[in-house]
Amino acid sequence: MDMTSLMASHFDDAIDTFKTSSRELAQPLSAAVDLLFGALANNGKILACGNGGSAADAQHFIAELVGRFERDRLPLAGIALNTDTSILTAVGNDYGFDAIFERQVSALGQPGDILVAISTSGNSANVIRSIEAAHDREMQVIALTGKGGGQIGEFLTDADIHLCVPHDRTMRIQEVHIVLLHALCDGIDALLLGDNL
Repeated sequence: MDMTSLMASHFDDAIDTFKTSSRELAQPLSAAVDLLFGALANNGKILACGNGGSAADAQHFIAELVGRFERDRLPLAGIALNTDTSILTAVGNDYGFDAIFERQVSALGQPGDILVAISTSGNSANVIRSIEAAHDREMQVIALTGKGGGQIGEFLTDADIHLCVPHDRTMRIQEVHIVLLHALCDGIDALLLGDNL
């Protein structure tokens, strides 16, 4: 295979992944919009977390809520749990890396808030512990995963929403995750701004 063919294969694989994801995830994605909007409309907030590329996605998502997505509107309450280096290093040093999100969810989460937990593998220990802490705080969870959902799928309840990308390759999962997060923002804005759906 030459380099041009290799590059073209990425587009083909991405297109196939997006089509499969559309069929499998449109309905739970719509339910996730309703869940997030309901929380925000009732003075709740959105907490988001992830590691590596998923940390960047969590931060990006919260920036779209607090700032704006495509249209001007009031800021929406959200916190990315992977952005405060003092908390991350203090908790990591004192309690271990697996506790960095759990401690923040326990400190900041309230009943009616939502945790958006992002892990391409579904096996990130610190994300799993954040989900457990969210449940302890009577919060619902929207989990974005791939690779079959990993261990996270086992920790979710019927009240949670699982957006599991049907692919095993990290790059494809991350590509769909950003579309899912953008779609959530667009759906929230549509409800908030009274679009005809």
